Amino acid sequence: MLTFWAEHALLPGGPADAVAIEVAEGRITKVTPGGRRRGDVLAGVTLPGFANAHSHVFHRALRGRTQNTGAGTFSLGSFWTWREGMYALSQRLEPDSYYRLARAVYAEMVLAGITTVGEFHYLHHSPGGRPYSDPNAMGEALIQAAADAGLRITLLDTLYLAGGFGLPLEPAQRRFGDGSLEAWLDRVEKLDPPGHALIGGAVHSVRAVPDEAIAAFACSTEGRPVHVHLSEQRSENEACRLEHGCSPTELLERCGLLGPDLTAVHATHMAGHDIDLLRRSGTTACFCPTTERDLADGLGPARALAEAGVRLSLGTDSNAIVDMFEEARAMEMHERLVSEERGRFTAGELLDAMTRHDSLGWPDAGRIEVGARADLVTVGLTTPRTAGIDPSGVVYAATAADITDVIVDGRRIVAGGRHLRVDAGAELAAAIGGLWA
Repeated sequence: MLTFWAEHALLPGGPADAVAIEVAEGRITKVTPGGRRRGDVLAGVTLPGFANAHSHVFHRALRGRTQNTGAGTFSLGSFWTWREGMYALSQRLEPDSYYRLARAVYAEMVLAGITTVGEFHYLHHSPGGRPYSDPNAMGEALIQAAADAGLRITLLDTLYLAGGFGLPLEPAQRRFGDGSLEAWLDRVEKLDPPGHALIGGAVHSVRAVPDEAIAAFACSTEGRPVHVHLSEQRSENEACRLEHGCSPTELLERCGLLGPDLTAVHATHMAGHDIDLLRRSGTTACFCPTTERDLADGLGPARALAEAGVRLSLGTDSNAIVDMFEEARAMEMHERLVSEERGRFTAGELLDAMTRHDSLGWPDAGRIEVGARADLVTVGLTTPRTAGIDPSGVVYAATAADITDVIVDGRRIVAGGRHLRVDAGAELAAAIGGLWA
């Protein structure tokens, strides 16, 4: 049995001081506020582990290369011009290079307090579309990378069948597709995840999966965590209305995909009664504000969704930034810009979104309470950003750089701001440099 003593902690009932947290077999067995100093001291304010509900790990290699015309080979413009650069990168990855990049990025995530990642995975086959001898070589590379970096992973293996409504896959998309739902199911069923991993599913988008396949997918994945890109772009909504006479959300309802197992990623351009459909079905919405603003997607209706009773989660998506504090603050600050009012979300609501592991299939994580997984993230209170703050306001002040300690399932992965297994900076430089060489 281990005991961690948190100088300050954010508990389900609110902030507390001098909190003794006892852990056995990776789970919290006792929480005692006001206890004497003992065990492994966590100096600062300790929060539950963060859930990164939406990641495309390989996009990390685009950071600093697509934001301006002088920094790389990809032009500015819109999501659609950015996508061309992403496709070019996707052709450079093989299982070994994918593993090296993912291990480094996942280490960066753990340093940022992330203890579970939802990886929206569609790089399935070789660049020409031919399956590897192990048809899940790319997914298994991600699962191993997560283990070596020290966090849990929900592999959201993604169904990707079309290049648009009624269109075949483009050449750059061929490695994403299995050809049919049946072939996708056959491949995914061969995955045998170890204890730190779960296998979920994803529909890439309504434009990339025909409606009849979405309906069959919904019947075939019941009980698994399932995610979908939804209404990220206005053009997707317009194309869906032309093809089906309804919004993407309405199409998902027709297909039977909406429900408590589903997370709708982005949900940026909700129309008509889309929000009510998400609410009535129990669907979660995942916002990725730093990516949505980087790609000029627009601002989603976060407050309206929350007020309707839709659960919110957060993701880093393109990994242009890996900082869950920034994602949470951005959701609040974007709402302030739209409404011209402050305090659109409470600190507690933002922390709930940062720690929502249930949409990834880990409902026993994300809280410092008896029976929960022992995931602890400690933020130092002596940095230039956090010095002098009230510990209860840490969500509004801290950055990922202020995290000193991270414990995942009772195992210390970060100490003194340093990853104990991976030199994330060096490995990121080597992995990304190798891809662009």
